[in-house]
Amino acid sequence: MVSPLDVAACRACFPALERLQAGRPVVYADGPAGSQVPVSVAEAVTGYLLRHNANHDGMFATSRESDALIAAAHRASAELLGATDPDEVVFGANMTTLCLALSRALARTWNRGDEVVVTRIDHDANVTPWVRAAEDAGAVVRFVDIHPGDCTLNLDDLKRKLGPRTQLVAVACASNAVGTLNPLPEIVAAAHGVGALVCLDAVHFAPHALMDVADWDADFVLCSAYKFFGPHVGLLWGRRTLLEDLKPYKVRPASNDLPGRWMTGTQNHEGLAGLLAAIDYLASLSGADSAQPRRERLAASFAAIVEHERQLATRFLEGVAPLAQWKVWGITDKPRRAERVPTFALTHEHLRPRDAAAQLADQGIFTWHGNFYAIELTETLGLEPHGLLRIGFLHYNTLAEVDRVVAALAELR
Repeated sequence: MVSPLDVAACRACFPALERLQAGRPVVYADGPAGSQVPVSVAEAVTGYLLRHNANHDGMFATSRESDALIAAAHRASAELLGATDPDEVVFGANMTTLCLALSRALARTWNRGDEVVVTRIDHDANVTPWVRAAEDAGAVVRFVDIHPGDCTLNLDDLKRKLGPRTQLVAVACASNAVGTLNPLPEIVAAAHGVGALVCLDAVHFAPHALMDVADWDADFVLCSAYKFFGPHVGLLWGRRTLLEDLKPYKVRPASNDLPGRWMTGTQNHEGLAGLLAAIDYLASLSGADSAQPRRERLAASFAAIVEHERQLATRFLEGVAPLAQWKVWGITDKPRRAERVPTFALTHEHLRPRDAAAQLADQGIFTWHGNFYAIELTETLGLEPHGLLRIGFLHYNTLAEVDRVVAALAELR
């Protein structure tokens, strides 16, 4: 049985949630673009800068403290990702930068006429790096189509696009635009069945459910801490054999051992302090004793998050269903709610997304408009240049906030 999430206790950790606009609390429905951070994360960042700031691998105290912090961040990140080897976790500026570096290194192993498969549902950070790398190598890019009716991947089309020359399949764990959860086991098995590597974009998945690189059986997984209540730090997990065999672009005489082999320049140490604190915050939501293994606590925390967010999704979809002026893109059927996260993309019969977002902002409801870098999706749906209105909820959002958003949508003019 899943223990219920103590949402009030969660909210007390986030000073941003105390913000008022015109005397009313602000509703942060902008989580898909970046979450708020708990006090513990901010304190970890400032604490490092004020008391431990130093470059790594020195003989003096603050450098050794920095080394210990970096090692702890690798261990915690591996536990968050479900990896057993902390050295398989690479840090960088953000997911996009890491993906560009990975794609450039992988392209060196491709030959003219090889094939790369990307999708029309992904954030462009998991599309264009592979397209550019394919161009450099003379490889062919194949796009997997979607089912426009529910904004899910067309798996039959995916399987048609795979072949003996397929070198890589890049796909998101969850859509950052419409909230669709992709069927990873089927996708990974199909890709591996033709000998292709798989790169998963877990950026949008990470705050909503427990990542599990072992269960997914992918070859590379990327995510960003600023989406799961941490600072701006990117994470890349890769199979050790691949990370050791591939030749990354980097300067001399930087370490050639993992994980340093893939990390360019001095890392964002204060960001890693915040990353470690964010993972510990997530683990704390389980309510379990800190002596319990962190991975177990994270699993319990995310079980509670999934259940709470499913309630938020149900409340929103049932609330917006009678509003004939609004169309929700993606999965809306109640029996299929487990196939999505509480990220919703809408269009209005008259209002442009930007104007709707502006009206909501005037009421203290923060949302996003546009294509959110999922431009293949919005082009496929015929929604460019205006895109969508995106409303996204995280575990610190409440049912009362959902009701307030729905009421505001009903009144927009």
